[in-house]
Amino acid sequence: MINNEDICAISTGTKLSAISVIRVSGPNAINICDNFFKSASNEKKLINQKSHTSHYGYFFDNGIIDEVIYNIFKAPNSYTGENTVEISCHGSPYIQENILNKLVRNGCRIAKPGEFTFRSFINGKIDLSQAEAVADLISSKTEKSHKIAISQLRGGYSNKLSKLRKDLIKFASLIELELDFSQEDLEFVNRDQLLILLDELKQLLEKLINSFNLGNAIKNGISVAIVGEPNVGKSTLLNLLSNENKSIVSDIPGTTRDIIEDQINIDGYSFRFFDTAGIRSSNDKIEKIGIDKTFDKIEKSSLVIYLFDIRDSLIKVKADIKKLQDLYKKQIFIPVANKFDLIKFNNKNFSLNDLVIISAKDEKNIDLLKSKLTSKIKLDLSESDDFIVSNARHLESLNNSLKHIFAIKEGIKNKVFGEFLAMDLREALNYIGQITGEITNDNLLDSIFKDFCIGK
Repeated sequence: MINNEDICAISTGTKLSAISVIRVSGPNAINICDNFFKSASNEKKLINQKSHTSHYGYFFDNGIIDEVIYNIFKAPNSYTGENTVEISCHGSPYIQENILNKLVRNGCRIAKPGEFTFRSFINGKIDLSQAEAVADLISSKTEKSHKIAISQLRGGYSNKLSKLRKDLIKFASLIELELDFSQEDLEFVNRDQLLILLDELKQLLEKLINSFNLGNAIKNGISVAIVGEPNVGKSTLLNLLSNENKSIVSDIPGTTRDIIEDQINIDGYSFRFFDTAGIRSSNDKIEKIGIDKTFDKIEKSSLVIYLFDIRDSLIKVKADIKKLQDLYKKQIFIPVANKFDLIKFNNKNFSLNDLVIISAKDEKNIDLLKSKLTSKIKLDLSESDDFIVSNARHLESLNNSLKHIFAIKEGIKNKVFGEFLAMDLREALNYIGQITGEITNDNLLDSIFKDFCIGK
């Protein structure tokens, strides 16, 4: 069994650094590390020390390799649920490799990607969704993605799902019992009580499913397409938002022919901005391809900044925006009037909802635009972080489970045979269990842990 092996790995990366942490886990982890421990007094033994204690000394093998601190965690009160030692040493690559080589020669093997977290899951320290949250936490780049990962690491919605699943198991077992006594025509399950539980589960599943678009956007970046006619300042705006010259700026219409992308952190949210080709009729084949890409990017974006020249006809601008809104109903459009630096008096009667007036050239009102972007996201962020799904695997399982919940409710309404209810109950339980890890297979676990970093 994998848990009978002792593993080790660098948990802090292999680059030059002040401090490095080498993690050792397994039944003999403390004994193996004790072979290389030399205290200042030369009398202390690691195997005799209490759990959750730190010990200063040397990593010693025919001479001092490094001055280190050994942190001891005894099973089951460790991250992995096994005996664990974390060796804090200096971050020299030579020292790290030397310590690893000594550990391997004395019974350890190098850990696989995510193996420490995998052992934590196998040993019941965390469920599968919490294990996935560890990877999300490591890769989080913004405040919001960090909050979602932390929430899920603490149990988040998986605890609620697990509780409802246990309640559903009770009903499922009674349905199965009814099948055993089908000849007697006995009914062990109160259908009304089962419907109450199904409604509660249905509401939770729908809430989680509906949260995915926001959760996925927060995790991977909220996509924002900057669109409009040629020469309204789209490229200038992207350059200003990104603080670098990502896009070529020119007075020549049709300069931007391909999608230019940049990812920017605003108020804890990650936004992925796309500078697009100007929307207009064109006979240029290359430019037409760029315009087609613009429409494709609108389709795939959550927010759309419609940028226009403040001197343009407001009637035409409104008509153009409405045309796009009719085509793309799921997207949130933000009209932005640019180049107010070119008019002396702004007495124009604008009647556009959510309008932001800026000067990209003079860098005016850009903070107002940023605030407008974040406010549109916050409007959707009405639920607590505990109930935001950002994992595509979870979304698939939630949808499949919900499908069978509907089938069970419909079956009860139509008084179908218990065999069909039992079948749908088993499927619903299976899909919920796949989220928490109560139902797993090797292929699923391999796909989850293969992208983890070594040492975690």
